[in-house]
Amino acid sequence: MTKADIIDHIASGTGLTKIETEAVVNGFIATVMQALAQGETLELRGFGVFRPQHRAPRVARNPRTKEIVEIEARYVPVFKASKDFRDAVDKAMKALQDEA
Repeated sequence: MTKADIIDHIASGTGLTKIETEAVVNGFIATVMQALAQGETLELRGFGVFRPQHRAPRVARNPRTKEIVEIEARYVPVFKASKDFRDAVDKAMKALQDEA
């Protein structure tokens, strides 16, 4: 599913125009990115938690050239789904497998 698909789905379900829905989706994405960039944790109950996580520096290898590359320490965004979200996905996927 792409961002355009999400906008279409939300617009058809809410009665908002696609332009209004796109503004809301873009606003949500910008808010999440801004909060994580400021080191904040963003919790959406029943959905999950977005948070920045520190990754230590490490040594890696370029698989093509076998050259050793040092990767600096960095922060990456991570998402942990809530138990309700995980259970809903598990139930839906099992139902799809049972149909097949």
